[in-house]
Amino acid sequence: MIDRGGAMNRTLRCAALVLLAGCAHAGAAQRPYPEPSAEALLGALAAHQKAVASMNARVRATSWLGGERVRATVNMLVVRDGHLRFEAEVSLEGTVATLATDGEHFAMLDARKNELERGPACPANVASLVRIPLAPADVAAVLLGDGPLPPAAAGTVAWDAARGADRLAIPSPEGGAMMFFFRGADTARSLVAAERVGADGKRLWQTSYEDVSGAGEARLPGTIRFAERDGSFDDGVEIKFKDRTLNVTPPAGAFALAAPPGVAVKDIGCGGSP
Repeated sequence: MIDRGGAMNRTLRCAALVLLAGCAHAGAAQRPYPEPSAEALLGALAAHQKAVASMNARVRATSWLGGERVRATVNMLVVRDGHLRFEAEVSLEGTVATLATDGEHFAMLDARKNELERGPACPANVASLVRIPLAPADVAAVLLGDGPLPPAAAGTVAWDAARGADRLAIPSPEGGAMMFFFRGADTARSLVAAERVGADGKRLWQTSYEDVSGAGEARLPGTIRFAERDGSFDDGVEIKFKDRTLNVTPPAGAFALAAPPGVAVKDIGCGGSP
C-alpha cells in the first residue's frame, strides 16, 4: 500500500524548508552594481549641496519627541549657511509661532503667550519650533535633503546589506563620523539616509529621506524623518513637503524678529534657561 498522504506531507515539509532557506538569504541584499569610490559619493554630495543652496517650502511637521505629539503646517525659509525662518500655522488660528535665526542669534515669537524669546542659536533653542536639536547649519542641511559634511572631505565606502545601500563614512573633527547612505548608481543615485555617530561609536542622530524625486543633482525627498540617538523614527520628527521652491532670494530682514508693541521680551540661554 502506498502512503500517498505521508509522501505528500514529506514533500510539503521539504518545500517549506526550501522557502525558509531562501528567506534566510533574502534579507542580505547584494550590491547590484560595481562599488562606487569615496570620491564619487563625495562628489555626489558636493554637487547636491551646490545645486540646492536654499528653499522656500510649506510642510506638514509632526513631532513625537518627549512623548508629546505636536502637528502643524510650517512655512520654511532655509539657507544652507544656517539662516532659518519657520512659521507654524494651526487651523482656525493662523500663525501661532515664528522662529528666526541668522545662525548665531535666535528669536521666537509665540502668539499664544504674547511673548518673544531671544538668545543664542544653540541646538536647544533652534529646536523650539521644529524639534531637530542641531546647530542651525546642520538643521538646514537636513531640511535640504542631505547632511552636514565634515571639512575633512575624505571617507571610506562599505555596503550596508540591511539597508541595501552604500555607506560613506567621513571622520568628524569632533570625533566619530558622519555617515551617508546611497542607493543606485550614477545618475540614478539617491541619498536615502544620514547618521551621526560619536567617538564611542554610538549614534547621536539619524535621518531617513523617503519618496525621493527630481532630476540631476537636485533630487529631493518628499518626506524627512529625524530621530535622536537610539530612538526610533516613531518617536522623532516627520516632515512631509507640500510644496517647495529652490534657490530663492530671502527678503531683507527675514531672519530677525522684533517684538511687536505690547509683547513681552524674554532673554534666554540654551535650553530655555535665563
